[in-house]
Amino acid sequence: MTTKTPLPLACVFLGAALSLASPVAAASLEAGQPGEWLARYSSARSLGLGGAYVAIANDPLGVMWNPAGLSYMNQNEVRFENAQLFEGTSINAGGFAVPGSRWPSLGVSMVSMGSGEFERTNDMNDALGSFTEGQTAWMLTASKSITPAVALGANFKLVQQTLESYSAGGFGVDAGALVKVTRDFNLGLSIQNLGGPSIKLRDVAETYPTAIRGGAALSVLSGRGLIAAEVDQVKGLGARLHGGVEYWIQSGLALRMGYDPSGGSGGITYRFMPQYSLEYAAADHPLGLTQRVGLSMRFGGFFASSVADPAVFSPTGDKAVTRITLNARTKAEPQTWSLDILSKSDEVVRRFGGQGQPPSHLQWDGKDENGMPLADGTYRYNLVVKDTVGRTVTGPVRTVEISTGGPQGTVPLLPSASNGAPQ
Repeated sequence: MTTKTPLPLACVFLGAALSLASPVAAASLEAGQPGEWLARYSSARSLGLGGAYVAIANDPLGVMWNPAGLSYMNQNEVRFENAQLFEGTSINAGGFAVPGSRWPSLGVSMVSMGSGEFERTNDMNDALGSFTEGQTAWMLTASKSITPAVALGANFKLVQQTLESYSAGGFGVDAGALVKVTRDFNLGLSIQNLGGPSIKLRDVAETYPTAIRGGAALSVLSGRGLIAAEVDQVKGLGARLHGGVEYWIQSGLALRMGYDPSGGSGGITYRFMPQYSLEYAAADHPLGLTQRVGLSMRFGGFFASSVADPAVFSPTGDKAVTRITLNARTKAEPQTWSLDILSKSDEVVRRFGGQGQPPSHLQWDGKDENGMPLADGTYRYNLVVKDTVGRTVTGPVRTVEISTGGPQGTVPLLPSASNGAPQ
């Protein structure tokens, strides 16, 4: 009696489970496509944007859309992601990237997929236990800004696949470009799987098809909103359109909505402390709901920071001014800096700025540009520093409050002398 290991069946299932195509496309074209699990990978943020990420890609796992995106990172970042899919299938990913200045930006990332269990049978269809499939991709990324507006990047990737007692690996290259047409408008283009990988588990080698991604991203609402669109073209499979929007409700909370041919998606980011972010996304799919969870930490690198102390002050009280501490590190020599204080209606009520490196601190007395006292309330501020080659680092938006109200509470009443109490 001979055993039958259903390799084609396993690949077909995994291709269908991991693709984000329509039900017809998943069943007829994309199921079992070599490398489909990696080509259709989504992080929590990209899934929330419907997969439209090639013109953004500014995190360690964004290299899977466009390796040039590392050049537009400002801080070192570590990121971990987990995706729970169907029938016990899951994907785990991790990445670390360091932005460069004179030297290229560098990153290393890993994506690993593990399947649920498949049944193994013989020629008589008798059950002979089960087996699993695993695939892992390692990527080393380098990206360099040719000019402040143009960056080029490349992934050098090694992919390994295991299926029961079979194991094989292959090498491939991705290339990408990202162009900042204006401060708020980006264009991105990437070509994946140049010359491989090609993996031979048994007798026939399977080569990952070449894929081209192109798209645009537009920042709106003074940086609080983002609109992104992308078109993917995979050899032999045609084009797919992706789109998504993002809106930062406040400096630590963002919402996303996206769409691709499989349906809608949504996501959220919560920043707890400036350097940590927790992300979640979910998407509709013909096989069920898919979910992603991501955690990232940013540190060092190039940044701008401003912190007011005290965060609540009274120009007519004991704390008549607030001291705003400034700190910044730019990729090239700093050219100009600015710190705007905005009201709730987004009106700039006070503007500080100058040439070169910002000072270690400045003081604000709660007055506007004309020296007039401002009303009580909460005001926003952040530091922006531009370097000599035109790059800008923007610090997190923080709040400071003016409160000139008098003390509140109850005043105790002393008993009168007529009641025999001491005066």
